Amino acid sequence: MNKLLIYRLLGLISLLIGGSMLLSLPWAFPLLGEAREFETAGFFGLLGAMGLCGVVGAALMFYGRKAAGDRLYRREAIAVVGLSWLMATILGALPFWFSGTCGQRDAETGQGVVLDFFDGVFESASGFSGTGATVLTNLEDPELVPRSILFWRSETHFLGGLGIMVLFVAILGLGSAGKTLMLTEMPGPSQESPAARTQRAAWNFAMIFIGLTVLLSVLLRVQGVSWFDALCHAFGTIATGGFSTYNNSVEHFDNVGVEMTIALFMVIACTNFTLLYYLLLMKPAKLLGDVEFRTYIGILAVVTALVIAFGMGSGDFASMGEAVRYGTFQVVSIMTNTGFGSHDFDRWHSFSRGALLLLMFVGGCAGSTSCSVKVIRYILFFKILRLEMEHVFHPTVVRHVQLGGKPVEDPDLRKEVVVYFGMIAAIFVVGSILLVSVEPDSTWVEAHRPEREKLIDCASAVAATLNGVGPGLGIVGESENYAHFHGPSKLVLTALMLLGRLEVFVLLVLFLPRFWRGK
Repeated sequence: MNKLLIYRLLGLISLLIGGSMLLSLPWAFPLLGEAREFETAGFFGLLGAMGLCGVVGAALMFYGRKAAGDRLYRREAIAVVGLSWLMATILGALPFWFSGTCGQRDAETGQGVVLDFFDGVFESASGFSGTGATVLTNLEDPELVPRSILFWRSETHFLGGLGIMVLFVAILGLGSAGKTLMLTEMPGPSQESPAARTQRAAWNFAMIFIGLTVLLSVLLRVQGVSWFDALCHAFGTIATGGFSTYNNSVEHFDNVGVEMTIALFMVIACTNFTLLYYLLLMKPAKLLGDVEFRTYIGILAVVTALVIAFGMGSGDFASMGEAVRYGTFQVVSIMTNTGFGSHDFDRWHSFSRGALLLLMFVGGCAGSTSCSVKVIRYILFFKILRLEMEHVFHPTVVRHVQLGGKPVEDPDLRKEVVVYFGMIAAIFVVGSILLVSVEPDSTWVEAHRPEREKLIDCASAVAATLNGVGPGLGIVGESENYAHFHGPSKLVLTALMLLGRLEVFVLLVLFLPRFWRGK
């Protein structure tokens, strides 16, 4: 294990994160129209965070200076990716702590309650992982949340959605080391060649990501949304994160045009970026002929139709127009793991709530900004099940898994897909039991909610954080947030967000002693 090389690369990433905070500084000035007066706490909080990132980065690079030019192997790449996300979570929380950002006001004194360690890492991990879960109860009060800090909060979506390693490789290249880092950060089955994940591929991914963000920002601005809100919601949409600048999310705008524009871009953001690149090259057949994309659109269409039908039958919506508007938006928002809200879906019919809960475990396409299991794995999983069932009555017949009419070449694919499903199921069960155990019943009493809802609320919180969705059901529903939970519970949910973003194994292996032994 070349630890000096790990130090050097982590140092560069620390500098990259610190430098990105510079983009949030201008919003502390009234000149841009968001801050009522110069935000001293926000401005100097960001400056302090940038300074500490610089110190950490410089120290790590100094320790790793002798490793310049060393070759990066798989174990070192795994260590860099896993540790960089842990480091980003801590460094990303610094602006919240240094600025004195408050999650809520004290019920007795009316004074703001400053975010503690658990709150800071929760909010930071939620931003970088594209989860969108929050502990901030009043986003619209600049006395509690400075505008510059609110922008940084959304900017973490941009950095995490693009991918820390993708941005890192796009800027620095790093040759074969860059390809190794990208393969480690974007694991899972893919229909593209691994050899394509190079600096050029990183730049293509970054340019599409940035282009979509800019385009959506302009379209929202044209529809009357301020530049601040347009940028923040574009960051949350393209990164499928879901952080809003308002307490009631997208519902605040009460604008069907804004909702449908965001919904369209959520669908696009969860499409394989390689297919979007082919679309830019005027090769739409690649997109339309892709089995994963067709299945993805099919699931969205079917579940939306069912939610609309059950919603109209149970009185969730006042009219068919409302049913189509809110049903479509919420199905897209949940399946794409974005988590924006335009309607309180926690009050819908049980079927619709259950359907949305299941969609949390689906997600978008591989090679997109979506978290969760992803559509391609479900396609492969059901194909594997069918072959295994056939093997019961034809044990001597050997068939290969086919995707898009072509046999899948990876011989370990069956095992990888099945093991991943097993890991997600195990983490969901363990996480739910752990959360139910560590979170006291008094949380539901203080929130004026029935204690009997604790089990389903905790299960939905685990599903929402593990799959990068954000809002769940009950105490963490669309009109609520995660401020009710105690510190240990927030730490559990923070771990789930990072596990889901890195698809489990990259983070878990860091805690195996054998991983760090030897060269």
